[in-house]
Amino acid sequence: MKKEFGFAIVGTGLISATHYEQISAIEGAKVVAVYSRNEEKAKSLAEKAGADWYTDYQEMLKRKEIDIVSIITPSGTHADMAIEAARAGKHVIVEKPMDISLEKAQQMIDVCRKHHVKLSVVSQHRFDPSSVKIKADIDSGRFGKMVLRQAAVSWYRPQSYYDTSKWRGTLEMDGGGVLINQAIHTIDLFQYFMGEVESVYAHTAVLAHERIEVEDVAVATVKFKNGGLGTIVGTTAAYPGLSARLEMIGTLGTAVIENDQLMKHYLRNPNNESEAINLASVENYDGEDREHTSVDPAALDGASHRLQFIDMMNAIREDREPLVNGEEGLKPLKIILAIYQSGRTGQPVKMEDI
Repeated sequence: MKKEFGFAIVGTGLISATHYEQISAIEGAKVVAVYSRNEEKAKSLAEKAGADWYTDYQEMLKRKEIDIVSIITPSGTHADMAIEAARAGKHVIVEKPMDISLEKAQQMIDVCRKHHVKLSVVSQHRFDPSSVKIKADIDSGRFGKMVLRQAAVSWYRPQSYYDTSKWRGTLEMDGGGVLINQAIHTIDLFQYFMGEVESVYAHTAVLAHERIEVEDVAVATVKFKNGGLGTIVGTTAAYPGLSARLEMIGTLGTAVIENDQLMKHYLRNPNNESEAINLASVENYDGEDREHTSVDPAALDGASHRLQFIDMMNAIREDREPLVNGEEGLKPLKIILAIYQSGRTGQPVKMEDI
């Protein structure tokens, strides 16, 4: 059984610090290499990690000490980078979205399977204690029939956020705006809790920013295969940055997750229908707004990233699928691309047509 895993961090954007810090905090994990096209950034992160740095990706992939590559490059490059790593025999962790193209995302899955390497798509909020609890209660039937799900990501990004990176806000590299970039984790939980989506009907627009090709406001209605309904709302125009909120409503219970915390968790009292049982416990919440990714994309609590990295290591040791494998990563991407199609055409879109 492998005792220590060597990680390579591929890309040195905002999230790279989270990946480095959380990998370094895991017993039996070590960052051994850093890749970036920018030599200065590669050197800087590598020095912190005590790792080697590279500006040649293929050269880095020759390193035998690398077991897992963690890909955090621009979204439109994810599949190409992952496929090269898989062909070099490296296991792959790829940040969301797994790519901006369903065809490329599926190719990534196929190549990883062909070369017998594991693929994990970062969906760290599935590992949050609030998500684990609610998922278990829904699956056990404690919420009854799920009838309504509401997802709202009301965040803020200044114009400088888009202007300082050439790839941000472009269809070629970003693939979209608030939905595929900021709201994708909330949309992932949206479908993870509620089940398969049947169809969407959406409007998208650029209303608050300049010089971008992608939406900064989006609204969608969703019909689920189980008969439930839902709404998705996303924006990066909510100054100064509000929250990411999920409301789950079933015939026997209701829950609200806001900024990753379980704020409300009500189940019907079987002995008195007029009296709800509140199972929520937010011990450290005092009502004050705290720094969050709604305002600053770098203000990320990496604890759930760490749990996903540990799951990947265990999946390799146990020769099983990671809890969020390629097929799971496809699900929120497919919903988002369906919303984009509906926004372009002004028509409802069935998931089977994507």
